[in-house]
Amino acid sequence: MKIVVTGGAGFIGSHLCTRLLDEGHSVLCVDNFITGSERNIAPLHSHPQFTFLRQDVTVPFDFEADAIFHLASPASPVGYMDHPIETILVNSQGTYQMLEQAKKQNAMFLVSSTSEAYGDPLEHPQREEYWGNVNPVGPRACYDESKRLAETLTMEYYRQYKTNTRIVRIFNTYGPNSQINDGRMIPNFITQALGDKPLTIYGDGSITRSICYVSDLVDGLMRAMFRPHTAGEVFNLGNTEEHTVLEFAHTIIRLCEATSTIIFEPNRVDDPERRRPDIAKAQRVLEWTPKVSIESGLRRTIEWFSNTISQPSSIV
Repeated sequence: MKIVVTGGAGFIGSHLCTRLLDEGHSVLCVDNFITGSERNIAPLHSHPQFTFLRQDVTVPFDFEADAIFHLASPASPVGYMDHPIETILVNSQGTYQMLEQAKKQNAMFLVSSTSEAYGDPLEHPQREEYWGNVNPVGPRACYDESKRLAETLTMEYYRQYKTNTRIVRIFNTYGPNSQINDGRMIPNFITQALGDKPLTIYGDGSITRSICYVSDLVDGLMRAMFRPHTAGEVFNLGNTEEHTVLEFAHTIIRLCEATSTIIFEPNRVDDPERRRPDIAKAQRVLEWTPKVSIESGLRRTIEWFSNTISQPSSIV
């Protein structure tokens, strides 16, 4: 199949491109490098079925596709707070442009949404039916609300034009090819621990997160796109194993064999107190469950960060 991956040079996108190529597909990777990295796709350029296009997806362009994975968007607080307008546009205008292409070419379409669509949830764990608790004018709204609009657009194309669309809400994901300085918990803790620097926790460490290794997440994306009876559906993808931020900090210090201490800073604005997906629907419809244990995934991620940090010229 001819597959387009927008945001294909990003963290998750680059792993998805690799998986698609491994399964014999032809891949057009589209990225403008606002938060993606040439480093992430460098190993793919020699593959005969891989093509890269540097392009802003909010601007119309032509391509051929049997399926479109629309992952383009800054996804970390550092990324979307540095580029709030670009984030709003790629999730609104960019999603519209990709949906137009899917409609025109009768292509399958998947939009990567986010657990941030639930905001600071009043329901725990979060089911796909939950509408969320989002601050529409807060500093995170450029991401939260534009992703919610991307979902609305996607569902309208399904309802109005019968376009073969689906929505995936991605919960905290980690692994190789992350941005080194992306500001999220796992990259922050690992880079600090590898340098034997204090690990910074926002709040008292009692807020919870559940983290999913990137290969498991990519497997879920593939199933959501290609399994039957997924058109018009919304799926949570993430790990259900929930721990406090303080527990993650201690685990990473141990795995890095670091001497780091922990320092506490004030809570960040609108940072959710609890975050864990209900994945019963993905388990039932997609037959998907994360397989990589947290300790195994963290060891792989720490090894990648350690190798990358030792090559400063490669850090983007």
